[in-house]
Amino acid sequence: MHHSLVTVPAAAAAAMLYARLAAASVRPGPWRLLTLSSVLALLLVLPLAVPLYSARGAAAFFFVWLGEFKLLLLAFGRGPLDPALAPLTFVFTGALPVKLLDHKNKSPDDSSPAVAEKTSQQVPLLYSSSIKLAVMVALILVLRDGGKDRMHRYAAFAVYGVITYCALDFVLPCLAAAGRAALGGAELEPQFDRPYLSSSLGDFWGRRWNLMASAVLRPAVYLPVRARAGAPAGVLATFFVSGLMHEVIAWYITFRPPTGQLTAFFLLHGASVCAERRLARLRRPLPRVVATPLVLGFVAGTAFWLFFPPLFGGGMDDHFIAETNALLSSAVDTGGRLLRLGTLR
Repeated sequence: MHHSLVTVPAAAAAAMLYARLAAASVRPGPWRLLTLSSVLALLLVLPLAVPLYSARGAAAFFFVWLGEFKLLLLAFGRGPLDPALAPLTFVFTGALPVKLLDHKNKSPDDSSPAVAEKTSQQVPLLYSSSIKLAVMVALILVLRDGGKDRMHRYAAFAVYGVITYCALDFVLPCLAAAGRAALGGAELEPQFDRPYLSSSLGDFWGRRWNLMASAVLRPAVYLPVRARAGAPAGVLATFFVSGLMHEVIAWYITFRPPTGQLTAFFLLHGASVCAERRLARLRRPLPRVVATPLVLGFVAGTAFWLFFPPLFGGGMDDHFIAETNALLSSAVDTGGRLLRLGTLR
């Protein structure tokens, strides 16, 4: 077991406890930001202690993107973090991609079909996670032993896209379930809401895909820019910042200079969301049976062109496959040992 499995979470928890104490002692504003600067610096370094590509990317997403934005919002008295939260609640909310569900302070822009639905109507976590884990393992087995080399480049990208979605929608709900259990059953906002049912690009990005990122980008970027320059500028600024943060996450994973492709991907989608909103005022919306394939086709096509190459091109996919094969082999070996130990007993 690598030491980072213990040291990184412990350091993040300690940093969040200090941030809570500092925020409780200093009023919102520049001075609070200054007191939080050491935590902001630490969060930038923590992912570098993680050796695995995929785990380092997840750590960068948790700490460098979500954590930094949450603390920056906290510095000015905004966002999901509040020094009045209980210590454990503050740590979970600050260090993990979870957010307490707030029924009192929701704005029209915060509406989400996932939040509106009752938990009982959703697929049970164990069943959903088992399906996603099985899909990931099956696709990884297809890629290994030269399978990737026999595929068309876009077919391989499609496989990587499905694996990425399954991995995110496996890990994040499990973390949320752990947080819910640790916080005594507190109600948390969901991370995804079946993005494959999106009826528009705005629906995909704002209400169904990676809602934790939307939860920090909305108060940090969209609402301030919209108040000063209008909704289209707010949308473009939000997608631009999202693109920059994806470039940062890609650097933590690959340690390669940014190519600008990820930023271009998100700017293209931001402009498309603005165009979509304008068209919605001029005509009736397309039926879902037509709109959903168009949305998913546009997301997939632009991802093949701009999103996946910086992450999986240039031989990075071979690193991911080799790492995943090693993890699978280790899991199978561990499972075999446990079975033999049970048989001996």
